Amino acid sequence: MRHKPTYLIVLLCFFLSMSFANSQSDKQKELEAKRQKYQNELKQINALLFSDRKKEKSLVSLVEDLSYKVSVRQNLIKVTNDQANLLTREINANQNEISSLRDQLKELKESYAAMVVKSYKSKSEQSRVMFLLSSDNFKQAYKRLQYIKQYANYQKEQGELIKSKTLRLQDLNTDLLRQKKDKDKLVQDNKLVKKQLEIELKEQEELMVSIRKNLNSYASQAKKKQQEIDKIDREIDRLIREAIAASNKKAGNTSTSSNTFVLTPEAKALARNFESNKGKLPWPVEKGVVKVKYGTQPSPIDRNISIKSNGVRIATEKNAVVRAVFKGTVLAVISQKNGNPAILIQHGNYITVYKNLSKLYVEKGDVVETKQQIGEVSTSREGETMLWFSLYDSNKPINPAIWVYKM
Repeated sequence: MRHKPTYLIVLLCFFLSMSFANSQSDKQKELEAKRQKYQNELKQINALLFSDRKKEKSLVSLVEDLSYKVSVRQNLIKVTNDQANLLTREINANQNEISSLRDQLKELKESYAAMVVKSYKSKSEQSRVMFLLSSDNFKQAYKRLQYIKQYANYQKEQGELIKSKTLRLQDLNTDLLRQKKDKDKLVQDNKLVKKQLEIELKEQEELMVSIRKNLNSYASQAKKKQQEIDKIDREIDRLIREAIAASNKKAGNTSTSSNTFVLTPEAKALARNFESNKGKLPWPVEKGVVKVKYGTQPSPIDRNISIKSNGVRIATEKNAVVRAVFKGTVLAVISQKNGNPAILIQHGNYITVYKNLSKLYVEKGDVVETKQQIGEVSTSREGETMLWFSLYDSNKPINPAIWVYKM
């Protein structure tokens, strides 16, 4: 019948609109997950870095903490704006679809009403029988019978279509009310976050004014700190190279230029197991936030000074216990004359490093299990408790944030 293509087109449009709505919903869920992540991170920052205002932190530490907090809050504002903008697009799309559905429903109801009137006028069984009997031949009678059936089915389909569109319209109106409510809440939440950001930026600027008065001194301190970091990184590199050379020598390989471990079958299996847990490794401390990320980044004190980090620096609570992120063997324990100890744990050709410890629970050669306690994090005189955590593939440092769960 002539009406069939129209019916199919309407259904196709309906399913396309539903598919679009589902993709929008998935995007909203993704943005909401990010928003929750930043909100939780801010709670952790407040708990671990700003819980005790009585302690006199150095200006440098305060600026670093505030810079980190500001960056997270800016990310929160951005993702909330993205959510609000997406909701605006969804609201507009729903309003357009509601308007279109109302027009379609009006047209369908008018068409359906006309069909009902027509059917009523020719409703009597006698008129149908006469319509069939007046056929010129059997073939024409059969076609007329088929037409009567098709017309009845079409009436039923139109009735079902009106019903489904009415339900869709009700759902859209409900969604529209919810979306407007959600958007209003997001806008209000963002106003509060922006207000807090303004306070923090003002506080940050006041601290920077104090620092700029004696910038050379603070820059010198930052360079000295980086030199100490480079020194322990060189020591870690030396220990790993020695371990690689020892594994090669044991395997009968006399080459001194090898940068990879020669592994036993058991060590290879351990390395494969470690690799299969990429992105799922536990945090080396129960509570923590990554204050300094992996890689080279400008100092918040002086943008001309670069901070080079072979791992991540995790701010945690006082007396925090350090845990091995995977089973392995303690490769080495570094004890520094003017610094805090560090532990290296080997997992096949992978090595995890835990720096800035105050207490050690293991020693070289110990076999450890996943989440086994290996020591405690040191707390500085300014009250800052920071674990420096690194990950190496043989002697090459790699980003641990990719390997640790939701880091």
